[in-house]
Amino acid sequence: MKNKRIVVRAIVAVSVTLAGINCWAQSPKLKMTTDIPKSITAPDKVETSLGTLEYFDGVPRPKTVETVYDYLDRSRAVQVFLNSIPAMSVTTLREGQASVGADTCNKICIWDSLMDSESLLLTGNTSTMYAVGFLDLQKDGPSVIDLPPNMLGILDDMEFHYMTDLGVAGPDKGKGGKFLVLPPGYKGDVPDGYFVVPSKTSGVWVFMRGYLDKNQPLGKAIPAASANIRQNLKVYPFAKKSNPPAMEFINVSGRNMNTILPNDYSFFEKLHALIQTEPESYLGPEAKGMMAAIGIEKGKPFNPDARMKKILTDAAAIGNAGARAISYFPRDPGNLLYGKDSTWVMAYADKDTTFTRNGAYRLDPRVLFHFGYICVSPAMAVTVAGKGSDYGLNMLDSNKQVLDGSKTYKLHLPPNPPAKDFWAVTMYDTQTRSQLQTDQQFPTLGSQDKGIKKNADGSYDIYFAPKAPQGQEGNWLQTIPGKSWWIGLRMYGPLQPWINKTWRPGELELVK
Repeated sequence: MKNKRIVVRAIVAVSVTLAGINCWAQSPKLKMTTDIPKSITAPDKVETSLGTLEYFDGVPRPKTVETVYDYLDRSRAVQVFLNSIPAMSVTTLREGQASVGADTCNKICIWDSLMDSESLLLTGNTSTMYAVGFLDLQKDGPSVIDLPPNMLGILDDMEFHYMTDLGVAGPDKGKGGKFLVLPPGYKGDVPDGYFVVPSKTSGVWVFMRGYLDKNQPLGKAIPAASANIRQNLKVYPFAKKSNPPAMEFINVSGRNMNTILPNDYSFFEKLHALIQTEPESYLGPEAKGMMAAIGIEKGKPFNPDARMKKILTDAAAIGNAGARAISYFPRDPGNLLYGKDSTWVMAYADKDTTFTRNGAYRLDPRVLFHFGYICVSPAMAVTVAGKGSDYGLNMLDSNKQVLDGSKTYKLHLPPNPPAKDFWAVTMYDTQTRSQLQTDQQFPTLGSQDKGIKKNADGSYDIYFAPKAPQGQEGNWLQTIPGKSWWIGLRMYGPLQPWINKTWRPGELELVK
């Protein structure tokens, strides 16, 4: 009986307490009381995607405070991850190049025998000769790129922002010349006789392609392009112009080199390291604030506690999922090459290399590009009939299903593909966005391949399967059971039917 009275008293006490809370929440009518809109108050309990959030008269209870702070830290970290993909991509390019010895401005990676699938590099192609390097303006000061003729290239900064074109699309018009790249905030004298390029960051990626002479067989055109670069390209600090260091060219054809940005906690470690090498003006106040909120600041150590490290690990996983969803299932109409009924997409939404609309960043298109592609230049998005190159991308079959490496697919290219020079289809790995690694050294087929078979009407059928369909060995690219894949269709010297879309490739059809 005594225990029963204790329980009753406890129930009454709780009821009185709750009644007091409810009365307080309802606010009794007093002399100065006015009607308070519900829209500006917090109820005692509210159900959300984070669970039940609880308050005492608008003040979060301890468990709610913990839940909300975890969410804020996680959401800010996810946004930092997604917004920093451009910077991380160019950072890992620098790390990858340094890993094979290209760690100073006079050391250049060159694919002497073109790029095969050994190199992990975002959407590299097998048809042109790449040569890449980096400038360190913090260490070297103003730096010179003495460019040979017959080149095509770009300078991008450590935010992957466009700086200038080199070669045919640049101020030298393909004739070659000396470019002088100035460090952030440079106030010194600027000599005559240079194409002057100021930089906002200390690091600068130097991307170059050597032209392959279309009038020569590849066996002669490839070594000629390499010789032009090796014999004539010079990169050096301006301060050493009277006695520049000897050039070193590192042949990376057939060599393992990883330049792909990480998808895990190390992303944030690398971002912190990058911030330390760049000037205070490198980031705007909003980006700096978001990074500072998760412990990434210039001049301060990055040492998250166990709670924050767990949150950052989770945020990297969420950011990675977001980047892959955006990349393989884009929802911005500007990325859809032929509209929503087709699976063909393009890397630059609406062919805009600034990723802006009405002065605002287009966040998804920016993530899509920098997660899967490199090289930012307006020249890459301008399609001129008979010049340069243009391409379409495809990650899904005609039913918008993920491509399965254990199955057989067919791509039909209608008669007379509109390419003045040549066209090529290249396969990529969905994990690395680099060339798919199979038994085929170059996972590419195109009009330059001698064994490819043309249909009677001038069209082509390309097959993708673990084994070549009988009679289609020359029109076959190998896939891997248990893996997915995707393709890029490049038109070199695209003609008007490609540009105005009166000619368009078929969808990827599952062959049953």
